Amino acid sequence: MEFLILLVGLLFGTVLVAGLGERIRLPYPVLMLVFSALVAYLPFIPEIHINAEMILPLFLPPLLYAVAQRSSWAVFRLRWRSLVLLAVLLIAVTVAIVAGATWLLIPSMGLPAAIALGAIVAPPDPVAVEAVAAKVSMPRRLTTVLQTEGLFNDATAIVIFQTAVAAAASGQDVGWDVIPRFLLGAAGAVLLGLAMAWVVGTLNRFVPDLVARSAATLVAPFAVYILAEEIHCSGVVAVVVTALELGRRARPQDSAERLTRNSFWDVVEMLTTGVAFGLLGIEMRYVFEDEGAGIIAFIPGILVVCAAVLLVRFGWMMLMYKVGGTEKRNSVPGSLKEVLVVSWCGMRGLATLALALALPLEMDNGDPFPGRNFIITCACAVLLVTLVGPGLTLPTLMRHLKLPDDRAKAERAERAVAVRAEEVAMETVRQSAAAQKLSPERREKLARRMSSLHQILEHDFGDDPEKARIVKKTLAAMDQVQREALGAARREVLAMRREPGADPEAVDRVLRRLDLRTVTLDR
Repeated sequence: MEFLILLVGLLFGTVLVAGLGERIRLPYPVLMLVFSALVAYLPFIPEIHINAEMILPLFLPPLLYAVAQRSSWAVFRLRWRSLVLLAVLLIAVTVAIVAGATWLLIPSMGLPAAIALGAIVAPPDPVAVEAVAAKVSMPRRLTTVLQTEGLFNDATAIVIFQTAVAAAASGQDVGWDVIPRFLLGAAGAVLLGLAMAWVVGTLNRFVPDLVARSAATLVAPFAVYILAEEIHCSGVVAVVVTALELGRRARPQDSAERLTRNSFWDVVEMLTTGVAFGLLGIEMRYVFEDEGAGIIAFIPGILVVCAAVLLVRFGWMMLMYKVGGTEKRNSVPGSLKEVLVVSWCGMRGLATLALALALPLEMDNGDPFPGRNFIITCACAVLLVTLVGPGLTLPTLMRHLKLPDDRAKAERAERAVAVRAEEVAMETVRQSAAAQKLSPERREKLARRMSSLHQILEHDFGDDPEKARIVKKTLAAMDQVQREALGAARREVLAMRREPGADPEAVDRVLRRLDLRTVTLDR
């Protein structure tokens, strides 16, 4: 019961802290970390330790799935070189340098525990990247690369982490078998993810209920992650592949389901992140209680680890830029300015947090896990440095660097998609109207409605800036009128719901249609 109360408190705290973070322009996960660490000292907060084995299966599947469903296979085919360089090689290099530096500073920790620390602080987080990049005018190509990197680097880090923790717990050394383990685990996870996507897609064809189909997307990430880990494959890769393949299998008729699912996953993403950071903040209470004033001795090691994480990423991005050759224009980073931005956007997040919480308290022989408190403190420091730093300085950095604006390119791509959609819609109107034997007047009315579809879809109205401004202003005014009218209609419907003798179900059906109409604002 105590844990349930704590969980509800963390969920409610996430909502409050997210609102506060939006007002003071700080990442809410960092505020949640600090907030929970302070709240943990209240006398009525019970001492609770979560089973370390439950951390990764609880937190990684939903957040990985939430981010992966916003990507596609096409992005991975286009960015596969960056994926290998950033999500595999950069992680391995970061782990090696952080582990080596830590082992030299604190030999008593042992090399396996030092490698575990390297794996914890190595992987940048796609959710953190989105949270920060969304507030600045970052070129879309950079954001895409950072998100792609964040989806698969967790797999590399987790395999290294699990191997290192097992070696540290048993008193053995980390062997080179980690490489074939990673490759075999990734290959098996791809097959498993494809199979899970097929199962969910098949179920969706037989399940008519929209809510049930949306619920399947919540069950699938946990199911495929646990199954992958049970057969010693990469649960991270399995979840990402499941999300990508389900996106490829999306059906045109599932509009209402997509609206419901997207809103649902936005909520899951925020609450899961908040709870995870809250739990780490509470864990810091126990670290401070165990170490007392001795935690000051951690400072040199923490500074070295933070510096190593930042410098290794910057050096790697410089190397990628130097060897880009003739492909610099299309590669990332393609300029020294992009080197600085992509280096500074290596925000750590849930993977670092979850791996830190997943450290066991004891080794196999019952002795305390070597350097556990130092590792957790380092993880918190890296989270603070990589999240707070970019969160506060990235907007200013982007303004001073003045990177080439690729919004025009993005608008052209959006226009091409919208025009193709309109062409298909117009052709379908002609064919379907003829088949339905509609009158010429009705056909003309439908054709006029579809003829402006591309403008509605792309929110762009030609190459004349002044004309575009006037048209957009007019449409904004039309939107406002529709919002007010639909708002009045909703207020009336809700008032009817409170009237004696009103049928709530009938009222709710009409209200849902009004809500969908408001969301789409079909002009």
